[in-house]
Amino acid sequence: MGKWPKLDRIDNRDGAAEPAAYEKELARLQDRLLEIQLAHIRTGGRAVIALEGWDAAGKGGLIQRLVYGLEPRSIFVWRIGAPSSDEKGRHHLWRFWQKLPAPGNWAVFDRTWYGRVLVERIEGYCDKAAWKRGYREIGEFERQLADDGVRIVKLLLHVSADEQKRRIVERMTKPRKRYKVGLDDFRNIEKRKAYLEAYDEMLEETHSATAPWQVIATDDKLQARLLGLRAVVDALGKGLDTAPPPLAPEVAEAARKLWGWKPAPERP
Repeated sequence: MGKWPKLDRIDNRDGAAEPAAYEKELARLQDRLLEIQLAHIRTGGRAVIALEGWDAAGKGGLIQRLVYGLEPRSIFVWRIGAPSSDEKGRHHLWRFWQKLPAPGNWAVFDRTWYGRVLVERIEGYCDKAAWKRGYREIGEFERQLADDGVRIVKLLLHVSADEQKRRIVERMTKPRKRYKVGLDDFRNIEKRKAYLEAYDEMLEETHSATAPWQVIATDDKLQARLLGLRAVVDALGKGLDTAPPPLAPEVAEAARKLWGWKPAPERP
């Protein structure tokens, strides 16, 4: 291996978050995300936030905290499953092109185009030549997005085998969470060794300066959510002027004429 450690050797309990400190930091990060989003809306910025990881690794919980409090009309969450019959007849990246964000918008992908080198590889949905070629195709796809001004955040959420088992058992025992568990989960768990190999190779082949991977250990859910939000804040806010613009004079004048309203002097 090069840059990346073997996933199952990651310390999944490093830096556990205390609940009170977690809530305070979560609120701060969510407020900062809104500032960044509003700046992107004003400037026409675009972002792609891509989440991969094991079943029960915490992708849904992270996405929930990520979008909380944001302007809802400018953020889109795409839950990616198996391709439709129409999509199967096209290039594997075609369906993702259809979901890319317009200026001022963000797109969050709950599973991604990396299915080509993960589930499609492991389950034999495409031949070896196709998924091997997928590394180059994905790299070109992400370079095109970056060259066009799209900011890309890629997060791989890793959960230990023991913690994954605990969470899935908990889901099965709670009626409102049972919908999250299916036979596919157990097929994937049985192939953990193969998936570990695929994840490790994916990290080595597709980490780049314009679309870097960040691996987040998620056995501690609270710490993982903070790490995920910080990663998004850092990537989307880098070099961005998030100061709110002054009130447009013509808007202030329209309010004065209609209501006699005058803006209060701004504090220094």
